[in-house]
Amino acid sequence: MLLFSCASFSCSKKEDNNPTPSVVPTVKIENASVVRLTTASTMHFNVTLDKTTSVPVSVDYTLQNGTATSPKDFTAASGTVSIPANQSTAEVAVQISADPSNTRQDNLTFTVQLSNPKGCTLGVSSATGTIVAEDGTNFTTDNAGPTTPNTYPGMTLVWADEFSGNSLDAATWNYEIGNGQSGWGNNELEYYTNSPKNVFVSNGNLIIEARKEAISGFNYSSARITTQNKKTFTYGRVDMRAKLPKGKGVWPALWMLGSNISTVGWPASGEIDIMEYLGHETNKSYGTLHYGPSAAAHAQKSNSYTLSSGNFYDQFHVFSIEWKLDQIKILVDNNVVLTVNKSDLGSTPYPFNAPFFFIFNVAVGGNWPGNPDNTTTFPQRMIVDYVRVFQ
Repeated sequence: MLLFSCASFSCSKKEDNNPTPSVVPTVKIENASVVRLTTASTMHFNVTLDKTTSVPVSVDYTLQNGTATSPKDFTAASGTVSIPANQSTAEVAVQISADPSNTRQDNLTFTVQLSNPKGCTLGVSSATGTIVAEDGTNFTTDNAGPTTPNTYPGMTLVWADEFSGNSLDAATWNYEIGNGQSGWGNNELEYYTNSPKNVFVSNGNLIIEARKEAISGFNYSSARITTQNKKTFTYGRVDMRAKLPKGKGVWPALWMLGSNISTVGWPASGEIDIMEYLGHETNKSYGTLHYGPSAAAHAQKSNSYTLSSGNFYDQFHVFSIEWKLDQIKILVDNNVVLTVNKSDLGSTPYPFNAPFFFIFNVAVGGNWPGNPDNTTTFPQRMIVDYVRVFQ
């Protein structure tokens, strides 16, 4: 038997084309988001290792549709992500489609899925990509529903806001900010803002949007606008065409307060609730007059109107008052809901023969509607087509 050794012959080590790393790292992918733009953009997903290693590693990826779909919202793709030796990060870049109209809609999501790791193991193997579309400035809605004429016999249109521009008329409207005293006296849960997230004008409509979000110590945001000290009226017919939100704890209102409220207080100033609505009673609206010499002596006259079919969020409806000396009628779709005469108040002072201003708002929670529950979805929107005053 012959024995050979490296001492007798020259020996060489065969090259290893698949080296084994000294450590096996774990790979993960992180969620990502990008605001939808009117031009195409890119969303970047970070792919990271929990530790570096002495050899390159790789992992495959694919994109999966969700509420965002390809090619409408993003460009479908698949491939391999490689992370060089002694490095720990790489990225997956996804092309996001443009939305030239800047449409406001719910945020859209899709998934990036990792598979087939080489030189590493899978940790977090999927990530959610969120296309933020909730702040778009273009909002459209079906215009179906009752409407009202531009003229009435014996009356003239003295003022209207058709919301036909791109923003609220600053010469007409004020923004009320905050939560007021104890939720505007009702233990409401929202914080009112002047942000275009909560109040904006689009396609001939005013939109007031309530959102579930943390803001200034509150869990909901919304908007409350008034014409105080800018547009006040006494008597005539007022028409307001609106489509309402829905959900437990959602409380929209189209209403008026006496212009002297800053001097005489509430309810001595008078309050005319042309439309109030509880989001869990989606086929019923309320009309109410509030009055009385003090909060302790507050009184009211109220009635409700129930649709014969459908809901107030299905389509637009018209909320009106016919207002003359010593009398106010509240109407829904031209049906009289409540009539109040000065004589109905007896000896209580009648505050409704004086100037009043408008308030439009969407409250969240409060003593009357109660708080949202797990059935309530956000955002919720009140959409106002117009407000018109005839005298």
